Amino acid sequence: MVLSHIREDIQAIISKDPAAKSMVEVLLCYPGLHALVLHRIAHKAWIHNRFLTGRFLSHIARFFTGIEIHPGAVIGRGVVIDHGMGVVIGETAEVGDDVLIYMGVVLGGTALKNVKRHPTIAKGVVIGSGASVLGPIHVGEYAKIGAGAVVVRDVPPGATVVGVPGRIAGLEKYTTQDNIRDSAMPDPTLRVLSRLLERQQVLEDRIFRLERENALLKGGVDIKISGDRESEVLNALRQVIDPEIGHNIVDVDLIRSITISDTLVKIEMEINCDACPLQDYLIDQASARVRLIPWVSDVEITVIHDPWDWKISQEKTECSPVMDKTI
Repeated sequence: MVLSHIREDIQAIISKDPAAKSMVEVLLCYPGLHALVLHRIAHKAWIHNRFLTGRFLSHIARFFTGIEIHPGAVIGRGVVIDHGMGVVIGETAEVGDDVLIYMGVVLGGTALKNVKRHPTIAKGVVIGSGASVLGPIHVGEYAKIGAGAVVVRDVPPGATVVGVPGRIAGLEKYTTQDNIRDSAMPDPTLRVLSRLLERQQVLEDRIFRLERENALLKGGVDIKISGDRESEVLNALRQVIDPEIGHNIVDVDLIRSITISDTLVKIEMEINCDACPLQDYLIDQASARVRLIPWVSDVEITVIHDPWDWKISQEKTECSPVMDKTI
């Protein structure tokens, strides 16, 4: 029985850790595996009322691996503890099959009585480094808990939880563990700020149109083209706030260049990665602000990724992706 569990654990590690090169390497060099093997022996002693033996084996595992699993905890099949240093799993915790746990994770209790006081982790859950899941809560199947999150409430199946305290980020629902390395980890606070700024933009646009209509009703207005049109465009772009940084996109050097051709404005914007969650938001806001300038008829925004390697990308353009988006 123990040998079959060891084979399953090794196969699970190989399937979830690209760094694992062979079964022998996993058997000899993975403390997560060693902790799980000793836990299974300690748990068997625990359920047969050999409490001291179970605790002593748990203590030995903690000494050699840095992973503390109480012998009373229930651990499923195919569980992987990657790196593992600092992982703590409490007495009444239940961990389902195929769960992936990274270093520093705490499955802790919030009660001082001998009751169910630790979390229940369902099948296929991924718990990021340094996350704490506290209390007798339930984490649904294939949920993802971001690194450093503190989870104190139930998590529905397939949800992603981030932050302190943990909040559900986004409406995406995962049904497999295949995409656990997806770099998109949404920030719910940032999303709320973005929505507020978008709403503010809509209201300002409405006020601007009402003011123009009022001026036209009072006798008409002439659209005058300023002598320094680039400064006028820059001032408009300064109204666009990057909610992640809290400053406008001009002062944080997201605007590389502005080209004005009659009533057409072309803008080159720097964004450091293609996966930036605010890319579409910043593009839409910049375009909307510039379009409020009376003499502007059209706006084209080109996004340049990876500005930190700008000089290198100029020499090796084939290695630096550039995305054009015309608004």
